Amino acid sequence: MNISPEQIDDFLRLNPDFFQHHPELLTEIRVPHPYSGQAISLGERQVLALRDKSRNLELKLREFIRFAEENDALGDKLHKLALDLMRARSLEAVFQSLYLSLSDSFAVPHATLRVWADQDHALPEFASVSPEARVLMAGLSQPQCGTEVPDEVRAWLGAAAPHQKSFALAPLREDSLNGLVVLASEDPKRFYPEMGTLYLTWLAQLTGAAISRFL
Repeated sequence: MNISPEQIDDFLRLNPDFFQHHPELLTEIRVPHPYSGQAISLGERQVLALRDKSRNLELKLREFIRFAEENDALGDKLHKLALDLMRARSLEAVFQSLYLSLSDSFAVPHATLRVWADQDHALPEFASVSPEARVLMAGLSQPQCGTEVPDEVRAWLGAAAPHQKSFALAPLREDSLNGLVVLASEDPKRFYPEMGTLYLTWLAQLTGAAISRFL
């Protein structure tokens, strides 16, 4: 009678205390070493498996710590930006604080925005935009990242526009104003579709709240 590997597997799963009643098998059964191919006891193989599992858990823990540190750093930068925006005494100061923070604190080389509101302003951020751009903003339920943007949005970046390879678009929605924050980089991998957008959402909310104070 032949016993299949599946039957052995099922039996051991249904009888987890099997080796407790037959401890001598742990040293008698020989299995290949996972790396050298040398035959070792089942107990030694189990120790190696536990070491590998421990090593993988340690790597995951280090990764979680790194992500936590990065998130803490981003939180600190957003906190500083929020204070700068609160201290701004004019719309010009709001935009200057935003651009300076994005450049210095967040290392975003190029940024701009457009606002459409119930009031007219001479600032370039209030320049007219096409209905298509407004439809684009209205269709964004959350920030969007990637390598392509409409030509009109790209043109908002001025002379630097042709060299930009990745973009982040964050919609502005605050009381009587709507708009779009645009971040750009020459690095095609800086803003990618799968990246998290929570901090971009908070950035847009802070910016919209700061602008609305003067409208």
